[in-house]
Amino acid sequence: MPAYLLILAAVVSRVIPHPDWLNFTAVGGALLYFGARRSWREMLGPLAALMATDYYLTTFSYHYAFHWEAYLPTWAWYVAAMALGQILLHSRTSVLRVGAAVVLGPTSFFVISNFVVWFGGDMYPKTLSGLAACYGAAIPFYRNDLLSTGVVCVLAFGLPVLVRRILAADSAEAPVNTIR
Repeated sequence: MPAYLLILAAVVSRVIPHPDWLNFTAVGGALLYFGARRSWREMLGPLAALMATDYYLTTFSYHYAFHWEAYLPTWAWYVAAMALGQILLHSRTSVLRVGAAVVLGPTSFFVISNFVVWFGGDMYPKTLSGLAACYGAAIPFYRNDLLSTGVVCVLAFGLPVLVRRILAADSAEAPVNTIR
């Protein structure tokens, strides 16, 4: 259930209005967590929800024509992020593994999405300096994605551990009832 709630938080974090400087979404962290906690068979639901969100934002919020082909790299990354969670975090979750996922998720999206923008669009010249300019312009988005993925993963993976430790400490400190 928490994995599905986190996907809902990811959708909501994308559609609620927020200032441009914030650019905080729960997408990366939610997909990593979902992949770590759910089976491969269950990944179509989150994928469909995020695809529908892309359609909604493109057509109703940004008022652009929707071209599904333009979203194929993003949708492939959604699946890859869940796969990364499944591979890296499903069988064994540790601080090091979560940290690696937090870095690999946003970094892979940064590399893939900006290469596609450079290669498939006309915003930047098809030169090495055009590619560098494309990646340079995306650094603030990458920073925010890295930060938001880190926050979501720390909360999603860390809070349950913290709660278990607090409960275990409380039960260890509780006096033993000797009344019979």
